[in-house]
Amino acid sequence: MQILLLVVYYLPSPIASAKLIHDLAREFRSMGHEVLVAAPDDSILRDCEISEESGIKVLRVRAGEIKSASRWLRAWREARLSSIMYRKGKSFFLEHSYDLIVYYSPTIFFGGLVSRLKRLYCCSSYLILRDIFPQWAVDAGVLRRGSLAYRFLKCKEKQNYDAATVIGVQSPANLKYFSERRLDRRYRLEVLYNWAAATGTMTAGSVWRGRLGLADKVVFFYGGNIGVAQDIDNILRLAERLHNEPRSHFLLVGDGTEVPRIRALIGQKKLSNVTIHPPVDQEAYLDMLDEFDVGLISLDRGLKTQNFPGKMLSYMDRGKPILASLNPGNDLGDLLERHEAGLVSMNGDDDRLEAQARRLLADGELRARLGRNARSLLEERFSVKSAARQILSHVETKS
Repeated sequence: MQILLLVVYYLPSPIASAKLIHDLAREFRSMGHEVLVAAPDDSILRDCEISEESGIKVLRVRAGEIKSASRWLRAWREARLSSIMYRKGKSFFLEHSYDLIVYYSPTIFFGGLVSRLKRLYCCSSYLILRDIFPQWAVDAGVLRRGSLAYRFLKCKEKQNYDAATVIGVQSPANLKYFSERRLDRRYRLEVLYNWAAATGTMTAGSVWRGRLGLADKVVFFYGGNIGVAQDIDNILRLAERLHNEPRSHFLLVGDGTEVPRIRALIGQKKLSNVTIHPPVDQEAYLDMLDEFDVGLISLDRGLKTQNFPGKMLSYMDRGKPILASLNPGNDLGDLLERHEAGLVSMNGDDDRLEAQARRLLADGELRARLGRNARSLLEERFSVKSAARQILSHVETKS
């Protein structure tokens, strides 16, 4: 079977979705299928480049930088992704044929491209839906319901959903969101949990600890997007409360729209126990995780939609305990607590979050036990093999 995967970020990007799609592509390939990953790229010089990476064929299409662009520039560039991807990759798309298109959201702007390619190939499509956007932007106060921008984005969201044969949401709470809006009558929906290819913890020595001056610290590690939905202020409030604990340190690795403001806030508050580090490649990212102590998850308390952040899987893979501060109603909290894989509080309950952080700071045995349980949960619930099989179970192959 010929499978096309569309994603905004692919390796060596440190964004969680890049690793997620890479693991899925490798699993499809191990099952005997031919796989192409197509992604925009701002670093290539030609309109498109084709390469083979770890046995996976990759089509990169030249487009403007997205991740660290300003909010409105990013929106403009993402809105043009379908047309740019097709126009610059047209000769390749016309010369090949696929039995299945798997596309990842965010972004919501692949709908036009997927619809066009589905007609061209007469094939099925599967949407891996990981952000219910623009709803979360309304919940976080970034976007006003009823505004021109909101109406435009809702149109693109619908186009994205309409292009899917099946939509895989990431939690039962997301199914409820669609059901409450009667969208389950329009779309074919199911829960598709995030996944990871378990690799086991490597021993990296103390390279990063030495490099960053964290040799004797218990490091609370956050990796990934530093944006509005993550409410990094939440982490800074915790760091401020633990400022009197000389062994604690907070390391934020990534980029995003909030980085300049967060840097300024760290300076204003004189938080010497917080470091922001630029994004690193996947190998370095995993090396960091091997060395540091606790994986942080933070989600804005105003979010009404629920998600399981992709960074959680890397934490689990490296056997790290998770300290999660979540939006109300997020069923991730129940999962972590039921499997004793982490400590959970609701965003806004700063006292509880502080108490949990202090427990992890003081108790190395607790960190080790929760980390082992996190690794076991990954193997039990978030297998890339089961995700690949679930997606392929819906394929309507061409006769």
